[in-house]
Amino acid sequence: MSMRKTLVFDFDGTLVDSAPGILRAFSETLREAGIKPSAPLDTNLIGPPLLETLTRLSGSNDTALLQSLTERFKRHYDHTGVSTTSAYPGIETMLAHFAAAGVTMHISTNKRYSVTHAILENLGWKDRFVSVYALDMVEPRLPGKAQLLAKQISELGLAADTTVYVGDKREDGEAASANSLMFYYAAWGYGDLRQEQLATGWNWLNQPHELRITS
Repeated sequence: MSMRKTLVFDFDGTLVDSAPGILRAFSETLREAGIKPSAPLDTNLIGPPLLETLTRLSGSNDTALLQSLTERFKRHYDHTGVSTTSAYPGIETMLAHFAAAGVTMHISTNKRYSVTHAILENLGWKDRFVSVYALDMVEPRLPGKAQLLAKQISELGLAADTTVYVGDKREDGEAASANSLMFYYAAWGYGDLRQEQLATGWNWLNQPHELRITS
């Protein structure tokens, strides 16, 4: 059996538990704007791009309002979100294991590029990952995770047959499949899939230490 030498990770809900800071920022943003949230402020909100979630929470497509809410959210989250984001249990050990084994690691996330880097710095992980790709790293923003992974694969010359993507949402699995990557579903994250709902070829992880990247 040959070792798959490249791992690409989603960030929120896969490597880090960012929910406390994100949900607090959403709550403060809507409170200041005098808006009652149109959806529960729970972990189901974690993962999609910010504008998509603010549109859902506000129940509005008004461009000016959404721009205002976006700026409010960024102000709140950038102030408190980095310091309240922690690694999931077992993630640090897993990353150290793969680093020692010579596995190249990357991040592909819907999270803002600048905040992702700030959290990596805070956790002491800035040297763990060869690249960090985010939807807002280019203008206009990339439309979704599948296109983001495609850009990362193309620009870095990643080989589909030796690359694995790990994420906690159905979108992550669909993005991996669209790019012919093996996919592992992080069941400890924010997704709501059950094991029997996984698409053919997707793999289930109860805990980080279960990740075995061999073909």
